Amino acid sequence: MIGDSVRLKTAALLVLLGLLTMLAGIGQLTFWAPAETVTASTPGDTKASPLTVIDQELIARHDGPVKIKIQGEGNFIVATGRPGDVDAWVGNTAHTTVKGVSDDQKSLEVESADGEPTAPSPAGSDLWVNTEDASGELDYTWNPPAEGEWSLLVASDGTQPAPSSISMTFPNNATTPWAVPLIVLGIIIILVGAALPFVAKAISNRRHDDDTHGGGEGQTTALPVTPADDAAKRRGAGAEGSTLRISAVAAATVAVLVGGTAVAAHATTTPSPSASASAGDDAARPVMLESQLQRILEQVASTVDAADAAKDAAKLAPRVDKMELEVRTQNYKIRSAVSAYEARMPVRATKLQSSVISTKTDWPRTVFALTQGDGNVVPQVLTLVQLSPRENYKLWGTAPLQPGTNFPSFPVPRDGTAPVSADDKTGLAYSGNEALGILGEMLTTPDSPNRSKLADGQSSPYIAGALTYQADTVKNGTSANFKFSHTPVNNQTVVLRTADGGALVVGRLNFAFEGTPKAAGDKLILEDDSAVFAGGKETTTGMVLNFAESVAIYIPPAGSSDPMKLVAATRGLVGASFK
Repeated sequence: MIGDSVRLKTAALLVLLGLLTMLAGIGQLTFWAPAETVTASTPGDTKASPLTVIDQELIARHDGPVKIKIQGEGNFIVATGRPGDVDAWVGNTAHTTVKGVSDDQKSLEVESADGEPTAPSPAGSDLWVNTEDASGELDYTWNPPAEGEWSLLVASDGTQPAPSSISMTFPNNATTPWAVPLIVLGIIIILVGAALPFVAKAISNRRHDDDTHGGGEGQTTALPVTPADDAAKRRGAGAEGSTLRISAVAAATVAVLVGGTAVAAHATTTPSPSASASAGDDAARPVMLESQLQRILEQVASTVDAADAAKDAAKLAPRVDKMELEVRTQNYKIRSAVSAYEARMPVRATKLQSSVISTKTDWPRTVFALTQGDGNVVPQVLTLVQLSPRENYKLWGTAPLQPGTNFPSFPVPRDGTAPVSADDKTGLAYSGNEALGILGEMLTTPDSPNRSKLADGQSSPYIAGALTYQADTVKNGTSANFKFSHTPVNNQTVVLRTADGGALVVGRLNFAFEGTPKAAGDKLILEDDSAVFAGGKETTTGMVLNFAESVAIYIPPAGSSDPMKLVAATRGLVGASFK
């Protein structure tokens, strides 16, 4: 009876212990659970700067949305960009970087950098994927616009202090790794406690049966013992054996559960982002998203439309440069004097057929776009270049696609494509400069030995047209000698890899058309468009006409037997003079 009483008390204690253990685990999931979010704020003595940067490691260190509250005086902007782009735009300007959270997760860690006291306004920069405008206060929920790393730039107009009162609310990464193991352990202890009386009694009965019915065939000599000693030994041995067995089972169970708990604790710990993991995250990413390119194209098209309508080259300055600026400026000048002169093909962004975005992160950066819209009989290749971080992309050249020609295939925009130096032919049949040189030679010399290197030779519409124009001029100009040259302008050459390992080179040729009278008294008569630049229509000393040619050539990969192909081309008159 005493044994039964002990077993019942032990069982009750185990059940109570199991209940307490299980309640401890439930408590960690309920009333002892950590808060779902934590909020940290910048210190009140944060130094004022014209720019504030919220570092990518801070906004990416927690899973889930991050809520940001920014307070400042007057109007300000929050811009989203790649960390490298934000750093490049900030440059040497004094700025404050919000870069971490204190150990108690109540304060944001800030770092101030001295530098230039002012900067241009970041509003309207092509570097930003998106922007948020605010006045006085902004509640901002951070969601990454695409894969990769992102930083935020906060600024007023670049001359006034940027808002530095910032608070960020993160999902709380604190975990309760012991909760489930404690609940499971509590249930097991309860079950062991409930089963203890029955298991112990069954073991005791089995030992009693063994003592009663057991025996051997041989004889054994044993020392005499008193009945009391024998009963005590049997009772003690049975109780101890039962207790040892049950204790061993419980110990093994606890060991397994504790080991499992340690594993669970390790598995549920949220690792902080490592520098090595994030260092190359933006490697080989395109320098812009397609949404950025679409926005830029719309702004370029709007700018060109307004300038074309007004025939005002000054309106082109924000978005047009190099060859396209020169050609359109001269086109306006001619059209202002010669109403019948044809306008340049309009720039459209309504139908983006293909985008070619470079992965080159330093400057200058280049993008190709194949677009078509109202007034575009065929699609045209647009070349956009950004010279420095604080400048926007500008249209350097436009060239209509050659009839019957397909635009080369490029890697998908989200992967971007690798740029190639104009004089580098690694992996290519020709370098970009070589390709332009071969085209220039073919246009200048009809029987060029390099004709076979460019597909279709004279059957290319543009090449055939240029050669026919030159041949007809010589044939009809009986009183003059003519000379033609097509010379590459190497500092405006851009080369980007195609999907097949080849490349597309886009560049400019200067087309010079010289005429000299054969004999004294012979005259050369200029067309109305050329006369606008020359200041007259007749000359007895000679003349020079200058055209700018915008061309795009596909270069096959090294080892290919295919020739190059002229993909797009056009020319525009940019000058004329008398000798």
